[in-house]
Amino acid sequence: MLVTISGLPGSGTSTASRAVAETLDLDHLDGGQVFRALAAERGLDLGAFSAVAEHDPRIDLELDTRLAERGRKGDVVLESRLAGWIARNEGLEGFRVWLSCDDGERARRVAQREGRTPNEARRLNEVREASEAQRYLAYYGIDIADLSPYDLVVDTTVTPKAEVAARIAAAARSAQP
Repeated sequence: MLVTISGLPGSGTSTASRAVAETLDLDHLDGGQVFRALAAERGLDLGAFSAVAEHDPRIDLELDTRLAERGRKGDVVLESRLAGWIARNEGLEGFRVWLSCDDGERARRVAQREGRTPNEARRLNEVREASEAQRYLAYYGIDIADLSPYDLVVDTTVTPKAEVAARIAAAARSAQP
């Protein structure tokens, strides 16, 4: 079984992915972990590596290639902004989920997680999302706002974490042939 979980920063992808992986007894691969590994392989911290990624499409391509390779093996929850698109574009059979969330709530969550103010987190989210949207469009022709590849969209703004994970797991199970 392959489940992909995607969403913008603060939408709950990490929380949901870990819970769904545990519920379905699947491995979990976080695209952020792969990105950090790529940075470490090049001897760069995340900030420096992100700046390089803005101008070097090979970085995003390598990240996505690694995620696709793992997705092909199955029995995994892939978590990344483009995981659903990767699965679709690579012809991988899987259940693709997008988590949506109010911008203010996402900023509050990121602020809490990173020790920032909500206003700082919102501004940083906007900068990061604009950079990513530009790269995805330039590198892949993907409009990140296009949710057509997803089998399920869940709004996590007020839905309890456990309910989000249970809903995804149940839908993924029922989608299996």
